[in-house]
Amino acid sequence: MNETIPQVLLNDGLELPAIGFGTYKLKGADGVQAIKRAIDIGYRLFDSAFNYENEGTVGEAIRQSPVPREKLIICSKLPGRRHAYQEAMETIHESLYRGGLEYYDLYLIHWPNPRVNLYVEAWQALIEAKKQGLIRSIGVCNFLPEHIERLIKETGVKPSINQIELHPYFNQEKQRRWHAEHSIATESWSPLGRGNSMLENEKIVEIARNHQKSVSQVIIRWHIQLGAIPIPKASSPQHQRDNFNVFDFQLTEEEMNSILGLTSAAGRTNNQDPQTYEEF
Repeated sequence: MNETIPQVLLNDGLELPAIGFGTYKLKGADGVQAIKRAIDIGYRLFDSAFNYENEGTVGEAIRQSPVPREKLIICSKLPGRRHAYQEAMETIHESLYRGGLEYYDLYLIHWPNPRVNLYVEAWQALIEAKKQGLIRSIGVCNFLPEHIERLIKETGVKPSINQIELHPYFNQEKQRRWHAEHSIATESWSPLGRGNSMLENEKIVEIARNHQKSVSQVIIRWHIQLGAIPIPKASSPQHQRDNFNVFDFQLTEEEMNSILGLTSAAGRTNNQDPQTYEEF
């Protein structure tokens, strides 16, 4: 692991690098090459999902890379349609078969799907899979505090991490504070926004100019100083390098607060509220 990259210790003892690499939409031979380049640059945490249909691509990139498997942290996620216990167990095995992996370092429930109301069963499957050595650490995505509290109450097992939509337009202050109070790590999906105007925001552009950094670098640095783990996706070598090279500067408290002030209650990019959103 690159010694300049800080590590985040999860509540179950697994350490994650302070920045990861998102693989959404990276598929096939081009996807393998993009992920291999990211490994070469220094990324060690890679985020995938059953529903991304690219676990095989991630696995092939790992096999082609000279970096040993045990030096990489590979994550995948259980889809909403597979929350029933037996289906969840089968899907975890299928995720491993797709990736050609013996284990996942991190495996998450992708969405709670509260209307279906099977997320506790799904969590019980992840607990069992961890006991069997198929997964090193288990967590969730897009869970609200009430969902996590129910998991803990009914199983006695706390998630190690919650991956949530988090970016300057939706900074999730209350959720982040709740995570910190309960020793649950926060991971940011869509850390640079997706299809919005964030990269042209005048305040962030000015901060970037002052540091002689790109807007993306400033936003990723903001995540890291918040204590969240961003997982930006990039296919081009230049963007991959830029997103990774964020540990040689520091945002001031004033700059952090300026970016925090951009948040909005309606800031979710696609209005995916975990209380009502249903993932297939």
